[in-house]
Amino acid sequence: MREILNKLYNTHDLEMDELVYLIENADTTIINDIKDHAKALTLSIYGNKIYIRALLEFSNYCKRNCMYCGLRNDNEEVDRFRLTKNQIIESIGKAYDFGYRSFVMQSGEDEFYTKDLLSDIIITLKENFKGIAITLSIGERSFEEYKEFKIAGADRFLLRHETADQKQYEKLHPDMSFEERKRCLYDLKALDYQVGAGFLVGLPNSNPTIMAKNLIFLKNLEPHMVGIGPLIIHKDTPLKNYKDGSVEDTLFYISLTRLFLPKAMIPVTTAVNTLDKKGLEKGIDSGGNVLMLNLSPQELKEKYELYKNRETKSVYDLEKVAERLENIGYQAYIKRGDHIDWSKEEEGKWQGQKMN
Repeated sequence: MREILNKLYNTHDLEMDELVYLIENADTTIINDIKDHAKALTLSIYGNKIYIRALLEFSNYCKRNCMYCGLRNDNEEVDRFRLTKNQIIESIGKAYDFGYRSFVMQSGEDEFYTKDLLSDIIITLKENFKGIAITLSIGERSFEEYKEFKIAGADRFLLRHETADQKQYEKLHPDMSFEERKRCLYDLKALDYQVGAGFLVGLPNSNPTIMAKNLIFLKNLEPHMVGIGPLIIHKDTPLKNYKDGSVEDTLFYISLTRLFLPKAMIPVTTAVNTLDKKGLEKGIDSGGNVLMLNLSPQELKEKYELYKNRETKSVYDLEKVAERLENIGYQAYIKRGDHIDWSKEEEGKWQGQKMN
C-alpha cells in the first residue's frame, strides 16, 4: 500500500488496478494521510485563497428525467420559473456592485433559452460588467451552440459527467447517452472553455471499480474544475427510497481528485454543506478550494430544489463565510479566480467592504 501511495503522491497517477486496491483497502490512517497530502498540495499551488463564485439559478425547467434530480421533467410538484434577460442582468449587476467578478449561470436543460437568447444575455453581461468571468451550467448542447456561447463571452462551462460507468450512467439518465456526455465535454475543451466535470458519490450500484473509473476519466479529460458531491435523495424522484451518499466518502474522493489533478479548482459543494454543518471546513481540509454562494432571490432558491433541505448561502452573507474561512487560516477571494494555468487572475482578497 505504501508503494501505491508514494506513486500517487509523486506522479499524481495510478493504474486502474492500483486505484481499485487503494479504494477497497483505505483505512482511517490511509484516508487521513491522503487528505493531508491533498491539503498540502492545494496550499502549495493556490495558497490559502478560497475562490468564491456567485451562483444564479435562472430556470428550473428541465427536459431531462434524471432519476435522482428533483427538477426532472416528470416531477409535477415543482413550481417552475424562468428569469428574463432583465432579471438576470439585474441580479448579476447587484452582486457585481458588491464586488463579485465570477458568476455561474445554472439551469435545467431548458430549450426556452435558445442559442440567440443566451448569447445575447452573455454579450450584454460582458458589456455592462467589465472583468467578469461567466460560467454556464446548462447541460448538453450542440458544438455550434457551445461555440456561439464562447464567442459571446462565456469563459467556463460546468457539465458533471455524474458517473464514468456507461451502464450506470444510462440507467440513471433515461434517453441519454454516456458517449454524448463525453462528446459535450471534449467539445468544450476543444473550444477553449475552462471545463468542469465531476461525479456523484453514493449512486445506486456504485463500487470501487466504478469510483476508480471516475478518477481515471477525469485524469484523461484533464478538466479545470471538478465538482464532487454526495447523492441526496429527493422524495419526488424514483430514488426516493434510496439513501443519501456519505459525506466522508465524498471528502475522500475530493482528496483523491486533488492528488490526480493538482491544479483543479474543486468546490466544496452545497450538498456537502447540507449533510454536515462543518462541511465547508472539512471540504477545504480535504483539498477543496472553491465555494459557490447563491445570488438567486430567496423565493426562487426554494423552487430550485435539486434535493430536499438544500443548504444555500447567499452572496450577501460573505462576511460570515469569510469569518469561517479566517478561523481555519484561509481568505475569501471574490474576483475571477481562474485555474492557475490561465493568467487572468486579479487580486480580490475580501477585507470587509474593501478589496485590494
